[in-house]
Amino acid sequence: MEEENCVFCKIVKGEVPAYKVYEDEFVLAFLDINPINDGHTLVIPKKHHEDFLHLDEKEIAELMHAVQKVAKAVKKATNADGINIGMNIGKAAGQIIFHAHVHVIPRFENDGYKHWERKHKDKPDFEEIAKRIKENFK
Repeated sequence: MEEENCVFCKIVKGEVPAYKVYEDEFVLAFLDINPINDGHTLVIPKKHHEDFLHLDEKEIAELMHAVQKVAKAVKKATNADGINIGMNIGKAAGQIIFHAHVHVIPRFENDGYKHWERKHKDKPDFEEIAKRIKENFK
C-alpha cells in the first residue's frame, strides 16, 4: 500500500479522525475502531513502514517504549485482568492495514476470547525447526 493511501498515515496527518490516547515525536496511539474489548489501542510509528520487520533498531525501541506506556495506562484505565500485546505481520497472519502497528488489548477473566489453539497433536521436529531458524540470522 502506498503511503498516500494509508489510513494510519492519514490519521497521523490529521486527515482522518481518531481517538488519540498518546503521542510523542515518533509514535501515535489511538483506539481501535473495531475493538476486541473496550480500550483496545493501536500503537504506530508515525513514519510509514509496511510492518514491524521494516523498522530500524531506533524505531523499534521508540515503538516498544510507547507500547509499554500505553499498556500500563490501558490496564489501569480499564481495570483489566491482563493485557495482550501483539502484531500481525503479513496477510496470512491477519494484517489488514499495511502500516506497522501493535495491538494493546485489555483482557478480562471470562471475556470469551480464546488463546491460540495448538495445531500439533504430536511433537514437531524441534531440532530441525530450530536449525532452520538459526541458519536465517543475518
